[in-house]
Amino acid sequence: MTGRAMDPLPAAAVGAAAEAEADEEADPPASDLPTPQAIEPQAIVQQVPAPSRMQMPQGNPLLLSHTLQELLARDTVQVELIPEKKGLFLKHVEYEVSSQRFKSSVYRRYNDFVVFQEMLLHKFPYRMVPALPPKRMLGADREFIEARRRALKRFVNLVARHPLFSEDVVLKLFLSFSGSDVQNKLKESAQCVGDEFLNCKLATRAKDFLPADIQAQFAISRELIRNIYNSFHKLRDRAERIASRAIDNAADLLIFGKELSAIGSDTTPLPSWAALNSSTWGSLKQALKGLSVEFALLADKAAQQGKQEENDVVEKLNLFLDLLQSYKDLCERHEKGVLHKHQRALHKYSLMKRQMMSATAQNREPESVEQLESRIVEENAIQTMELRNYFSLYCLHQETQLIHVYLPLTSHILRAFVNSQIQGHKEMSKVWNDLRPKLSCLFAGPHSTLTPPCSPPEDGLCPH
Repeated sequence: MTGRAMDPLPAAAVGAAAEAEADEEADPPASDLPTPQAIEPQAIVQQVPAPSRMQMPQGNPLLLSHTLQELLARDTVQVELIPEKKGLFLKHVEYEVSSQRFKSSVYRRYNDFVVFQEMLLHKFPYRMVPALPPKRMLGADREFIEARRRALKRFVNLVARHPLFSEDVVLKLFLSFSGSDVQNKLKESAQCVGDEFLNCKLATRAKDFLPADIQAQFAISRELIRNIYNSFHKLRDRAERIASRAIDNAADLLIFGKELSAIGSDTTPLPSWAALNSSTWGSLKQALKGLSVEFALLADKAAQQGKQEENDVVEKLNLFLDLLQSYKDLCERHEKGVLHKHQRALHKYSLMKRQMMSATAQNREPESVEQLESRIVEENAIQTMELRNYFSLYCLHQETQLIHVYLPLTSHILRAFVNSQIQGHKEMSKVWNDLRPKLSCLFAGPHSTLTPPCSPPEDGLCPH
């Protein structure tokens, strides 16, 4: 990849056969996916009625004007587990997917999410389509199922809030179609419909809107977002550990209180040689038994703090990481997909030019009609790949802007973390302070006079 834009190449109109020629070495599409008819972009513009085409935005179409609040307000989608359906051999996990925007609630299985993502990639190959969590065929425990539910929720919310995806019929079908054949409906919606390049009015003019140093900007943006991803990945890991420690602390406090209650409930008779201290032991047991209530309350507060940080801090960090990962995947698709095809087409073109020069030097006979048509197809293929390369960069420029629109989410995450810590420590401090006066009865001085516990010196050692 060079730092300057490539010079336009001589070509005729963009042809369908041209793109098919450039794709001859590409991997074949999945058999169960609809294969769009290859149509010239100019023909698409002429054939499709105006209301159904992607419209040109006002002003500079390359620049996005969205804010984070606007994106978050587009929709909020809930994904919840529903009771497992009993089968003869396997139990399938189903999810209830509820959309605020469409006021809908539908049942979906994991494979429905897979087809949904495939259709998004089919229609928007140059956009950030989030990845799906892995599918485990056997041994899916509750922890894995819950982690996958959270990941599916993040996936569908990122899609529902994307400026383009949110207005596409595929999303509406996935969130609102209540029939049993949702996968077929999703595939039918893409039948005979090309990707965004074939349906966007700006596709063939994308180069006109790109800055001259677009390649250099792309390289810088990719490196920046890679660094941001690495840093946020570490933040997420630490936030997970903090939330996990709060939940572990809750379990320890609960067990601590239960052990105190067990001591207070001990019914073993007091031996005769300790009869002089029977009143002390009885008072101590009664006090210890009552302390279990406060420790159970402390455990509950700690667990609440841990769960809140999992939902408000860890999940939001995971959401942002999923978005950053989708950008990294998009960059890879650009380099290994359209850019690779473009470079391959350029190589074919150079070979063809050398053959023409060689034929001219040797005074060969003029080209036949078939040879001329073949050369036109080759040139059209190169032109198509060049246009797609610039359109891919155009989309990458917009998706980079979208990443920066999401950056203020960092302040939301930090605010949630700070508020959780303040609220959690405040509530637990109140319980600890309420517990402190109850400790006075645990300490008896001479002649059964109760005395409160002494505060230890700064070195942590109590004098005799």
